[in-house]
Amino acid sequence: MTSDSRPNIIFIITDQQRYDTIRALGYDYMDTPNLDRLFTEGVTFTDCHVTAASCAPARASLFKGYYPHTTGILKNADRWRRSWIELLNDSGYHCTNVGKMHTWPFETELGFDERYVVENKDRYLEGRYYFDEWDKALRFRGLIKQQRELYRQRADYRDRLGAFEWELPEDTHPDNFVGDMATWWIDSYPKTQPLFLQIGFPGPHPPYDPVPRYADPYLKKNLPLLEVTQHELDNQPPAFKELREHNHQIDHDSVVLELNPTHEQRHLQRAYYLANVTMIDEKVGQILQALERNGYLDNSIIIFTSDHGDCLTDHGHSQKWTMYDLITRIPLTVWAPRRFSARKVDSLCQQMDLGPTILELAGIEVPSTLEAISLLDALEGADWNGRNFVFAEQIKDGILTGCEFMTMVRNKAWKLVHFLDEPYGQLFDMLHDPNEVNNLWSDPNAASMKQELLGVLREWRIRSGIETANWSQDWR
Repeated sequence: MTSDSRPNIIFIITDQQRYDTIRALGYDYMDTPNLDRLFTEGVTFTDCHVTAASCAPARASLFKGYYPHTTGILKNADRWRRSWIELLNDSGYHCTNVGKMHTWPFETELGFDERYVVENKDRYLEGRYYFDEWDKALRFRGLIKQQRELYRQRADYRDRLGAFEWELPEDTHPDNFVGDMATWWIDSYPKTQPLFLQIGFPGPHPPYDPVPRYADPYLKKNLPLLEVTQHELDNQPPAFKELREHNHQIDHDSVVLELNPTHEQRHLQRAYYLANVTMIDEKVGQILQALERNGYLDNSIIIFTSDHGDCLTDHGHSQKWTMYDLITRIPLTVWAPRRFSARKVDSLCQQMDLGPTILELAGIEVPSTLEAISLLDALEGADWNGRNFVFAEQIKDGILTGCEFMTMVRNKAWKLVHFLDEPYGQLFDMLHDPNEVNNLWSDPNAASMKQELLGVLREWRIRSGIETANWSQDWR
Protein backbone atom coordinates (compact mmCIF):
# COMPACT_ATOMS: atom_id res chain seq x y z
CA MET A 1 0.00 0.00 0.00
CA THR A 2 1.28 3.44 -0.85
CA SER A 3 2.45 5.73 1.95
CA ASP A 4 1.29 8.83 0.09
CA SER A 5 -0.88 10.70 2.59
CA ARG A 6 -2.33 13.28 0.21
CA PRO A 7 -6.13 13.51 0.28
CA ASN A 8 -8.39 11.42 -1.87
CA ILE A 9 -10.53 13.64 -4.08
CA ILE A 10 -14.02 12.43 -4.97
CA PHE A 11 -15.50 14.69 -7.63
CA ILE A 12 -19.23 14.19 -8.24
CA ILE A 13 -20.78 16.04 -11.18
CA THR A 14 -24.41 15.92 -12.23
CA ASP A 15 -25.70 17.08 -15.59
CA GLN A 16 -28.03 20.07 -15.93
CA GLN A 17 -28.88 20.47 -12.24
CA ARG A 18 -30.20 23.86 -11.14
CA TYR A 19 -29.09 25.62 -7.98
CA ASP A 20 -32.62 25.53 -6.52
CA THR A 21 -32.72 21.73 -6.24
CA ILE A 22 -31.13 21.16 -2.81
CA ARG A 23 -33.10 21.56 0.40
CA ALA A 24 -30.09 22.77 2.40
CA LEU A 25 -29.74 25.74 0.03
CA GLY A 26 -33.15 26.98 1.13
CA TYR A 27 -35.55 25.04 -1.08
CA ASP A 28 -37.94 23.26 1.26
CA TYR A 29 -39.80 21.40 -1.48
CA MET A 30 -36.70 19.25 -2.15
CA ASP A 31 -36.00 15.84 -0.64
CA THR A 32 -32.19 15.62 -0.66
CA PRO A 33 -30.94 14.37 2.75
CA ASN A 34 -27.53 13.21 1.55
CA LEU A 35 -26.76 16.34 -0.42
CA ASP A 36 -28.04 18.35 2.53
CA ARG A 37 -25.32 16.74 4.63
CA LEU A 38 -22.62 17.74 2.16
CA PHE A 39 -23.94 21.28 1.74
CA THR A 40 -24.46 21.77 5.49
CA GLU A 41 -21.14 20.34 6.65
CA GLY A 42 -19.06 21.52 3.69
CA VAL A 43 -17.80 24.82 2.33
CA THR A 44 -20.67 25.87 0.08
CA PHE A 45 -20.25 28.45 -2.66
CA THR A 46 -23.58 30.21 -3.21
CA ASP A 47 -22.65 32.31 -6.26
CA CYS A 48 -20.60 30.03 -8.48
CA HIS A 49 -21.08 30.24 -12.25
CA VAL A 50 -20.11 28.01 -15.15
CA THR A 51 -18.24 29.45 -18.12
CA ALA A 52 -20.50 28.12 -20.88
CA ALA A 53 -24.20 27.52 -21.48
CA SER A 54 -23.86 23.93 -22.74
CA CYS A 55 -22.23 20.69 -21.59
CA ALA A 56 -18.91 20.12 -23.34
CA PRO A 57 -17.65 23.74 -23.34
CA ALA A 58 -18.41 24.08 -19.63
CA ARG A 59 -16.77 20.77 -18.78
CA ALA A 60 -13.70 21.38 -20.93
CA SER A 61 -13.27 24.76 -19.28
CA LEU A 62 -13.59 23.15 -15.83
CA PHE A 63 -11.02 20.46 -16.55
CA LYS A 64 -8.57 22.75 -18.32
CA GLY A 65 -8.79 25.96 -16.27
CA TYR A 66 -9.37 28.31 -19.22
CA TYR A 67 -12.38 30.08 -20.67
CA PRO A 68 -14.04 28.46 -23.71
CA HIS A 69 -12.69 31.07 -26.12
CA THR A 70 -9.19 30.09 -24.92
CA THR A 71 -9.68 26.32 -25.06
CA GLY A 72 -11.33 26.58 -28.48
CA ILE A 73 -13.95 24.11 -27.24
CA LEU A 74 -17.12 26.10 -27.79
CA LYS A 75 -19.85 23.52 -28.45
CA ASN A 76 -20.66 19.86 -27.96
CA ALA A 77 -18.55 17.51 -30.09
CA ASP A 78 -15.63 19.94 -30.31
CA ARG A 79 -12.54 17.81 -29.83
CA TRP A 80 -11.00 17.78 -26.36
CA ARG A 81 -8.64 15.10 -25.13
CA ARG A 82 -6.46 16.56 -22.37
CA SER A 83 -6.88 18.10 -18.91
CA TRP A 84 -5.18 18.87 -15.60
CA ILE A 85 -6.17 15.35 -14.48
CA GLU A 86 -2.94 14.33 -16.23
CA LEU A 87 -0.99 16.30 -13.62
CA LEU A 88 -2.75 14.38 -10.83
CA ASN A 89 -1.93 11.10 -12.54
CA ASP A 90 1.69 12.04 -13.14
CA SER A 91 2.09 12.97 -9.47
CA GLY A 92 0.93 9.55 -8.24
CA TYR A 93 -2.85 9.79 -8.01
CA HIS A 94 -4.87 6.82 -9.21
CA CYS A 95 -7.48 8.43 -11.45
CA THR A 96 -10.79 6.74 -12.26
CA ASN A 97 -13.90 7.99 -14.05
CA VAL A 98 -17.31 6.38 -13.63
CA GLY A 99 -20.07 7.95 -15.70
CA LYS A 100 -20.26 11.09 -17.77
CA MET A 101 -17.41 13.41 -18.69
CA HIS A 102 -18.61 14.42 -22.17
CA THR A 103 -15.20 14.43 -23.78
CA TRP A 104 -14.90 14.10 -27.52
CA PRO A 105 -14.06 11.40 -28.42
CA PHE A 106 -16.05 9.96 -25.53
CA GLU A 107 -13.38 7.46 -24.45
CA THR A 108 -10.24 9.61 -24.61
CA GLU A 109 -7.93 8.98 -21.62
CA LEU A 110 -7.92 12.57 -20.31
CA GLY A 111 -5.47 11.51 -17.60
CA PHE A 112 -7.57 8.67 -16.15
CA ASP A 113 -6.12 5.23 -15.44
CA GLU A 114 -9.49 3.73 -16.36
CA ARG A 115 -12.84 5.01 -17.52
CA TYR A 116 -16.30 3.46 -17.28
CA VAL A 117 -18.08 5.80 -19.66
CA VAL A 118 -21.80 6.51 -19.46
CA GLU A 119 -22.94 9.41 -21.61
CA ASN A 120 -26.21 11.23 -22.31
CA LYS A 121 -29.30 9.12 -21.95
CA ASP A 122 -30.58 10.11 -25.40
CA ARG A 123 -27.72 10.74 -27.84
CA TYR A 124 -28.81 11.91 -31.25
CA LEU A 125 -26.79 14.80 -32.70
CA GLU A 126 -23.47 13.18 -31.86
CA GLY A 127 -22.58 9.72 -30.63
CA ARG A 128 -25.87 8.23 -31.75
CA TYR A 129 -24.27 4.87 -32.44
CA TYR A 130 -21.73 4.97 -29.65
CA PHE A 131 -22.43 2.22 -27.12
CA ASP A 132 -21.35 3.04 -23.58
CA GLU A 133 -21.22 0.87 -20.45
CA TRP A 134 -24.93 1.37 -19.85
CA ASP A 135 -25.87 0.41 -23.43
CA LYS A 136 -23.82 -2.78 -23.09
CA ALA A 137 -25.44 -3.68 -19.77
CA LEU A 138 -28.95 -3.21 -21.16
CA ARG A 139 -28.12 -5.29 -24.21
CA PHE A 140 -26.74 -8.08 -21.99
CA ARG A 141 -30.06 -8.15 -20.12
CA GLY A 142 -32.05 -8.18 -23.36
CA LEU A 143 -33.53 -4.72 -22.75
CA ILE A 144 -34.04 -1.77 -25.09
CA LYS A 145 -33.38 1.57 -23.46
CA GLN A 146 -35.99 4.29 -23.37
CA GLN A 147 -35.01 6.88 -25.96
CA ARG A 148 -36.28 9.45 -28.39
CA GLU A 149 -37.26 7.09 -31.18
CA LEU A 150 -39.58 5.22 -28.82
CA TYR A 151 -40.93 8.30 -27.05
CA ARG A 152 -41.84 9.76 -30.43
CA GLN A 153 -44.31 6.92 -30.93
CA ARG A 154 -46.44 8.18 -28.05
CA ALA A 155 -49.57 10.11 -28.98
CA ASP A 156 -48.82 12.66 -26.24
CA TYR A 157 -45.10 13.04 -27.09
CA ARG A 158 -45.23 16.74 -27.94
CA ASP A 159 -47.30 17.54 -24.85
CA ARG A 160 -45.03 15.97 -22.24
CA LEU A 161 -42.17 18.54 -22.27
CA GLY A 162 -39.73 15.62 -22.04
CA ALA A 163 -41.32 14.13 -18.90
CA PHE A 164 -41.84 10.36 -19.05
CA GLU A 165 -42.03 7.48 -16.59
CA TRP A 166 -39.12 5.05 -16.27
CA GLU A 167 -40.70 1.71 -17.16
CA LEU A 168 -37.68 -0.61 -17.14
CA PRO A 169 -36.31 -2.21 -13.93
CA GLU A 170 -35.23 0.45 -11.43
CA ASP A 171 -31.58 -0.54 -11.42
CA THR A 172 -31.35 0.03 -15.17
CA HIS A 173 -32.10 3.74 -14.89
CA PRO A 174 -28.84 5.47 -15.96
CA ASP A 175 -28.41 7.39 -12.70
CA ASN A 176 -28.97 4.25 -10.65
CA PHE A 177 -26.61 2.42 -12.99
CA VAL A 178 -23.83 5.00 -12.53
CA GLY A 179 -24.32 5.21 -8.77
CA ASP A 180 -24.28 1.43 -8.44
CA MET A 181 -21.20 1.13 -10.67
CA ALA A 182 -19.37 3.70 -8.54
CA THR A 183 -20.12 1.82 -5.32
CA TRP A 184 -19.16 -1.46 -7.00
CA TRP A 185 -15.82 0.01 -8.06
CA ILE A 186 -15.11 1.38 -4.57
CA ASP A 187 -15.99 -2.00 -3.01
CA SER A 188 -14.17 -4.13 -5.61
CA TYR A 189 -10.99 -2.31 -6.60
CA PRO A 190 -8.11 -2.78 -4.14
CA LYS A 191 -7.78 0.28 -1.93
CA THR A 192 -5.46 2.78 -3.57
CA GLN A 193 -4.37 6.15 -2.24
CA PRO A 194 -4.26 8.87 -3.17
CA LEU A 195 -7.38 8.45 -5.31
CA PHE A 196 -9.04 10.85 -7.74
CA LEU A 197 -12.48 9.46 -8.48
CA GLN A 198 -14.77 11.37 -10.82
CA ILE A 199 -18.39 10.24 -10.80
CA GLY A 200 -20.58 11.73 -13.52
CA PHE A 201 -24.33 11.27 -13.22
CA PRO A 202 -26.20 11.63 -16.56
CA GLY A 203 -29.22 13.20 -14.82
CA PRO A 204 -31.23 15.22 -14.21
CA HIS A 205 -30.53 16.04 -17.88
CA PRO A 206 -33.56 15.14 -20.04
CA PRO A 207 -35.44 13.06 -20.85
CA TYR A 208 -36.94 13.74 -17.43
CA ASP A 209 -37.69 10.11 -16.73
CA PRO A 210 -37.52 9.18 -13.04
CA VAL A 211 -38.65 5.96 -11.46
CA PRO A 212 -42.34 6.75 -10.71
CA ARG A 213 -42.17 6.24 -6.95
CA TYR A 214 -39.73 9.15 -6.65
CA ALA A 215 -42.00 11.40 -8.69
CA ASP A 216 -45.20 10.75 -6.76
CA PRO A 217 -44.35 12.97 -3.74
CA TYR A 218 -43.37 15.88 -5.98
CA LEU A 219 -46.55 15.60 -8.00
CA LYS A 220 -48.44 16.33 -4.78
CA LYS A 221 -46.39 19.44 -3.95
CA ASN A 222 -46.99 23.05 -4.91
CA LEU A 223 -43.77 23.61 -6.83
CA PRO A 224 -42.54 27.14 -7.66
CA LEU A 225 -42.84 27.98 -11.36
CA LEU A 226 -41.61 31.34 -12.61
CA GLU A 227 -44.42 33.24 -14.31
CA VAL A 228 -43.73 33.88 -17.99
CA THR A 229 -45.39 37.02 -19.33
CA GLN A 230 -45.85 38.18 -22.88
CA HIS A 231 -44.04 41.38 -21.91
CA GLU A 232 -40.94 39.39 -20.98
CA LEU A 233 -41.09 37.32 -24.16
CA ASP A 234 -41.54 40.41 -26.34
CA ASN A 235 -38.43 41.99 -24.82
CA GLN A 236 -36.15 39.00 -25.27
CA PRO A 237 -33.43 39.26 -27.95
CA PRO A 238 -34.32 37.97 -31.44
CA ALA A 239 -31.82 35.12 -30.99
CA PHE A 240 -33.82 33.86 -28.01
CA LYS A 241 -37.10 34.22 -29.87
CA GLU A 242 -35.62 32.06 -32.62
CA LEU A 243 -34.38 29.62 -30.00
CA ARG A 244 -37.91 29.23 -28.66
CA GLU A 245 -39.29 28.53 -32.14
CA HIS A 246 -36.45 26.11 -32.86
CA ASN A 247 -37.08 24.12 -29.68
CA HIS A 248 -40.80 24.09 -30.47
CA GLN A 249 -40.28 22.72 -33.97
CA ILE A 250 -37.40 20.33 -33.24
CA ASP A 251 -37.11 17.94 -30.31
CA HIS A 252 -33.85 17.77 -28.39
CA ASP A 253 -33.20 15.10 -25.79
CA SER A 254 -36.86 14.02 -26.17
CA VAL A 255 -38.05 17.50 -25.18
CA VAL A 256 -40.46 19.50 -27.34
CA LEU A 257 -40.94 23.06 -26.07
CA GLU A 258 -44.59 24.04 -25.88
CA LEU A 259 -44.70 27.79 -26.49
CA ASN A 260 -47.65 28.27 -24.11
CA PRO A 261 -47.60 25.30 -21.76
CA THR A 262 -50.31 24.83 -19.19
CA HIS A 263 -49.59 24.89 -15.49
CA GLU A 264 -50.22 21.15 -15.40
CA GLN A 265 -47.64 20.51 -18.11
CA ARG A 266 -45.05 22.64 -16.37
CA HIS A 267 -45.76 21.09 -12.98
CA LEU A 268 -45.38 17.55 -14.34
CA GLN A 269 -42.07 18.38 -15.97
CA ARG A 270 -40.77 20.07 -12.81
CA ALA A 271 -41.87 17.19 -10.58
CA TYR A 272 -40.13 14.61 -12.76
CA TYR A 273 -36.95 16.69 -12.94
CA LEU A 274 -36.82 17.12 -9.16
CA ALA A 275 -37.57 13.42 -8.64
CA ASN A 276 -34.48 12.60 -10.69
CA VAL A 277 -32.43 14.78 -8.32
CA THR A 278 -33.77 12.80 -5.36
CA MET A 279 -32.76 9.58 -7.12
CA ILE A 280 -29.23 10.91 -7.51
CA ASP A 281 -29.22 12.05 -3.87
CA GLU A 282 -29.94 8.49 -2.77
CA LYS A 283 -27.01 7.21 -4.81
CA VAL A 284 -24.72 9.88 -3.37
CA GLY A 285 -25.59 8.54 0.08
CA GLN A 286 -24.66 5.02 -0.99
CA ILE A 287 -21.37 6.27 -2.44
CA LEU A 288 -20.54 7.94 0.89
CA GLN A 289 -21.27 4.66 2.68
CA ALA A 290 -19.00 2.75 0.29
CA LEU A 291 -16.18 5.25 0.82
CA GLU A 292 -16.57 4.91 4.59
CA ARG A 293 -16.61 1.11 4.73
CA ASN A 294 -13.52 0.95 2.53
CA GLY A 295 -11.50 3.37 4.65
CA TYR A 296 -11.45 6.29 2.22
CA LEU A 297 -13.69 8.82 3.89
CA ASP A 298 -11.47 10.10 6.72
CA ASN A 299 -8.87 11.35 4.24
CA SER A 300 -11.18 12.40 1.43
CA ILE A 301 -12.35 15.69 -0.01
CA ILE A 302 -15.73 15.37 -1.69
CA ILE A 303 -16.73 17.95 -4.28
CA PHE A 304 -20.27 18.10 -5.60
CA THR A 305 -21.43 20.30 -8.48
CA SER A 306 -23.19 20.30 -11.87
CA ASP A 307 -22.16 21.43 -15.34
CA HIS A 308 -25.04 23.96 -15.80
CA GLY A 309 -28.75 24.34 -15.10
CA ASP A 310 -32.04 24.07 -16.98
CA CYS A 311 -34.74 26.67 -17.65
CA LEU A 312 -37.55 24.08 -17.41
CA THR A 313 -39.89 26.53 -19.23
CA ASP A 314 -39.00 29.41 -16.89
CA HIS A 315 -38.39 32.48 -19.09
CA GLY A 316 -40.27 30.54 -21.76
CA HIS A 317 -37.26 28.40 -22.63
CA SER A 318 -36.23 24.78 -22.78
CA GLN A 319 -33.02 23.40 -21.30
CA LYS A 320 -29.87 25.58 -21.61
CA TRP A 321 -28.33 27.84 -24.34
CA THR A 322 -29.31 31.04 -22.50
CA MET A 323 -27.46 33.10 -19.88
CA TYR A 324 -30.06 33.27 -17.11
CA ASP A 325 -28.82 32.42 -13.63
CA LEU A 326 -30.97 29.29 -13.90
CA ILE A 327 -28.33 28.11 -16.37
CA THR A 328 -25.03 29.63 -15.23
CA ARG A 329 -25.37 29.49 -11.42
CA ILE A 330 -24.81 25.99 -10.16
CA PRO A 331 -24.61 24.19 -6.79
CA LEU A 332 -21.09 23.70 -5.44
CA THR A 333 -19.81 22.39 -2.15
CA VAL A 334 -16.44 21.08 -0.97
CA TRP A 335 -16.87 18.64 1.93
CA ALA A 336 -14.01 17.66 4.23
CA PRO A 337 -15.09 18.23 7.85
CA ARG A 338 -11.73 17.14 9.26
CA ARG A 339 -9.98 19.69 7.06
CA PHE A 340 -12.39 22.60 6.41
CA SER A 341 -14.98 24.11 8.74
CA ALA A 342 -18.53 24.38 7.44
CA ARG A 343 -19.34 27.78 5.99
CA LYS A 344 -21.07 29.55 3.14
CA VAL A 345 -19.04 31.63 0.73
CA ASP A 346 -21.16 34.23 -1.05
CA SER A 347 -18.41 35.75 -3.23
CA LEU A 348 -18.51 35.27 -6.99
CA CYS A 349 -16.45 32.48 -8.48
CA GLN A 350 -16.22 30.45 -11.66
CA GLN A 351 -16.66 26.70 -11.57
CA MET A 352 -13.36 26.24 -13.41
CA ASP A 353 -11.67 27.66 -10.29
CA LEU A 354 -11.92 24.13 -8.92
CA GLY A 355 -9.01 23.12 -11.18
CA PRO A 356 -6.17 25.01 -9.46
CA THR A 357 -7.85 24.35 -6.11
CA ILE A 358 -7.66 20.59 -6.63
CA LEU A 359 -4.06 20.83 -7.84
CA GLU A 360 -3.06 22.77 -4.72
CA LEU A 361 -4.85 20.29 -2.46
CA ALA A 362 -2.83 17.57 -4.18
CA GLY A 363 0.44 19.47 -3.67
CA ILE A 364 0.94 20.11 -7.38
CA GLU A 365 2.30 23.32 -8.85
CA VAL A 366 -0.42 25.22 -10.69
CA PRO A 367 0.42 26.23 -14.29
CA SER A 368 0.97 29.97 -14.40
CA THR A 369 -1.17 30.62 -17.47
CA LEU A 370 -4.45 29.30 -16.03
CA GLU A 371 -7.38 31.69 -16.15
CA ALA A 372 -8.92 29.83 -13.23
CA ILE A 373 -8.01 31.01 -9.72
CA SER A 374 -7.69 28.92 -6.58
CA LEU A 375 -10.48 28.71 -4.01
CA LEU A 376 -8.14 27.35 -1.32
CA ASP A 377 -8.15 30.52 0.79
CA ALA A 378 -11.94 30.42 0.84
CA LEU A 379 -11.88 26.77 1.89
CA GLU A 380 -9.46 27.51 4.72
CA GLY A 381 -11.50 30.43 6.02
CA ALA A 382 -9.11 33.21 5.07
CA ASP A 383 -10.32 36.57 3.79
CA TRP A 384 -11.35 35.90 0.21
CA ASN A 385 -13.21 38.37 -1.93
CA GLY A 386 -13.63 36.12 -4.95
CA ARG A 387 -14.02 37.56 -8.42
CA ASN A 388 -15.32 41.01 -9.28
CA PHE A 389 -16.96 39.59 -12.42
CA VAL A 390 -17.85 36.20 -13.85
CA PHE A 391 -18.23 35.39 -17.54
CA ALA A 392 -19.92 32.76 -19.71
CA GLU A 393 -19.87 32.11 -23.45
CA GLN A 394 -21.85 30.23 -26.09
CA ILE A 395 -21.19 29.94 -29.81
CA LYS A 396 -23.74 29.29 -32.53
CA ASP A 397 -24.50 25.57 -32.72
CA GLY A 398 -27.18 23.20 -33.95
CA ILE A 399 -29.68 24.54 -31.41
CA LEU A 400 -28.70 28.16 -30.78
CA THR A 401 -28.98 29.11 -34.45
CA GLY A 402 -29.88 32.80 -34.19
CA CYS A 403 -26.56 34.32 -33.16
CA GLU A 404 -22.88 33.91 -33.92
CA PHE A 405 -21.50 34.30 -30.40
CA MET A 406 -23.03 35.20 -27.05
CA THR A 407 -21.15 36.40 -23.95
CA MET A 408 -22.35 37.08 -20.43
CA VAL A 409 -20.65 39.30 -17.84
CA ARG A 410 -22.03 39.56 -14.32
CA ASN A 411 -21.13 41.11 -11.00
CA LYS A 412 -23.16 41.05 -7.81
CA ALA A 413 -25.46 43.85 -8.95
CA TRP A 414 -25.75 43.68 -12.75
CA LYS A 415 -25.69 41.24 -15.65
CA LEU A 416 -25.12 41.98 -19.34
CA VAL A 417 -25.51 39.55 -22.24
CA HIS A 418 -23.76 40.59 -25.47
CA PHE A 419 -24.49 39.22 -28.96
CA LEU A 420 -21.67 39.59 -31.47
CA ASP A 421 -22.37 42.09 -34.28
CA GLU A 422 -25.92 42.70 -33.05
CA PRO A 423 -27.50 45.91 -31.73
CA TYR A 424 -29.55 44.05 -29.14
CA GLY A 425 -28.71 42.34 -25.88
CA GLN A 426 -29.84 41.86 -22.30
CA LEU A 427 -29.18 43.93 -19.20
CA PHE A 428 -30.56 43.05 -15.78
CA ASP A 429 -30.52 44.80 -12.43
CA MET A 430 -29.84 41.72 -10.31
CA LEU A 431 -30.53 43.45 -7.00
CA HIS A 432 -34.02 44.65 -7.91
CA ASP A 433 -34.86 42.05 -10.57
CA PRO A 434 -33.20 38.80 -9.45
CA ASN A 435 -35.53 36.73 -11.66
CA GLU A 436 -34.21 38.55 -14.77
CA VAL A 437 -37.55 39.41 -16.35
CA ASN A 438 -37.09 43.15 -17.05
CA ASN A 439 -34.58 43.68 -19.85
CA LEU A 440 -33.02 47.16 -19.47
CA TRP A 441 -30.81 47.02 -22.59
CA SER A 442 -32.66 49.90 -24.26
CA ASP A 443 -33.51 51.79 -21.07
CA PRO A 444 -31.76 55.21 -21.16
CA ASN A 445 -31.59 55.20 -17.36
CA ALA A 446 -29.32 52.14 -17.52
CA ALA A 447 -27.20 53.30 -20.48
CA SER A 448 -24.15 54.16 -18.38
CA MET A 449 -24.16 50.73 -16.72
CA LYS A 450 -24.48 49.05 -20.10
CA GLN A 451 -21.44 50.90 -21.39
CA GLU A 452 -19.49 50.13 -18.24
CA LEU A 453 -20.14 46.39 -18.55
CA LEU A 454 -19.39 46.40 -22.28
CA GLY A 455 -16.06 47.97 -21.35
CA VAL A 456 -15.42 45.22 -18.79
CA LEU A 457 -16.19 42.64 -21.46
CA ARG A 458 -13.79 44.23 -23.92
CA GLU A 459 -10.92 44.50 -21.44
CA TRP A 460 -11.47 40.92 -20.27
CA ARG A 461 -11.15 39.49 -23.77
CA ILE A 462 -8.04 41.54 -24.53
CA ARG A 463 -6.43 40.59 -21.22
CA SER A 464 -7.32 36.94 -21.78
CA GLY A 465 -5.57 36.90 -25.14
CA ILE A 466 -2.41 38.40 -23.69
CA GLU A 467 -2.20 36.32 -20.53
CA THR A 468 -2.81 33.00 -22.28
CA ALA A 469 -0.62 33.68 -25.31
CA ASN A 470 1.95 31.12 -24.12
CA TRP A 471 -0.64 28.47 -23.36
CA SER A 472 0.28 26.73 -26.63
CA GLN A 473 -1.13 23.23 -26.94
CA ASP A 474 -1.23 22.26 -23.26
CA TRP A 475 -4.24 20.03 -22.58
CA ARG A 476 -5.65 20.31 -26.08
